[in-house]
Amino acid sequence: MAIGWQQILLVVVLALLLFGGRGRISSIMGDFAKGIKSFRKGLEEEPEAEDKSKVEDKKDVE
Repeated sequence: MAIGWQQILLVVVLALLLFGGRGRISSIMGDFAKGIKSFRKGLEEEPEAEDKSKVEDKKDVE
């Protein structure tokens, strides 16, 4: 069973509907990269906040 022109046309139309034309894929990947950077930055900031709270807890105990 060979792939016909109807199936190729259907795939092309679906791809255009999903990605919307030129530049759309690169903008999606750019947004994805920004999200990863933001997530990593959030992970790096969290331990510092915990360290400060531990130091404050030790001061309260003494």
